Amino acid sequence: LEISSLSENDILVLRLDLTDRSSHEAATNSVLKHFGKIDVLVNNGGRSQRSLFVDTNLDVYNAIIELNYLGTISLTKHVLNHMIQRKKGKIVTVSSVMGIMGAPLATGYCASKHALQGFFNSLRTELTDYPEISVIQICPGPVQSQIIQNVFTENLAKSIENSGDQSHKMPTDRCARLTLVSVANDVQEAWISDHPYLAVCYLWQYAPTWAWWLMNRMGKKRIQNFKSGIVSVQR
Repeated sequence: LEISSLSENDILVLRLDLTDRSSHEAATNSVLKHFGKIDVLVNNGGRSQRSLFVDTNLDVYNAIIELNYLGTISLTKHVLNHMIQRKKGKIVTVSSVMGIMGAPLATGYCASKHALQGFFNSLRTELTDYPEISVIQICPGPVQSQIIQNVFTENLAKSIENSGDQSHKMPTDRCARLTLVSVANDVQEAWISDHPYLAVCYLWQYAPTWAWWLMNRMGKKRIQNFKSGIVSVQR
């Protein structure tokens, strides 16, 4: 049994709404007032999606971008200002393998994760004068979590009815440990997934024509399962 050496002063919990961007500066200042510095920012807020594009209201896509993308870069902006002053820090963003590939039933989610990939890859090139500020992207595959119960559907008022089986997904503690290892070693992009999802990432990266063919075949089955009430949610 490990006994933590942390005291109450070492822990500060703040309620934060990523979509309330006007509150992010004050939240950042509250953390700085308490600790005096921010060493690591972990962007881990977001919602997934399960709906066909043709059935989905556009305001769902707006909500996905507001939360997954704009909320993340807003918080990053305020924390990065502090890290630039210190010339030191780590910005860690939990993206997804869906930021690398495309998949049916998640067009908005994939778009938001592709946006994060593009943003942080570009941001890294703007920080070459600050070699001790690391920009790290974590791309998990399917992970056991609460994400499935909170996905966006075809309209903002509807929740998903069947959360499905998660036993085949990576245990949460293993994903967290591999994330920490990646952060400690300044891995710029880490794909954290079991096979066959990890193999599909490599196929998408190095043989995209084959990946498109495979995803079309897999996608057809996935959509059939979705329409029949069988749910499979990607992290």
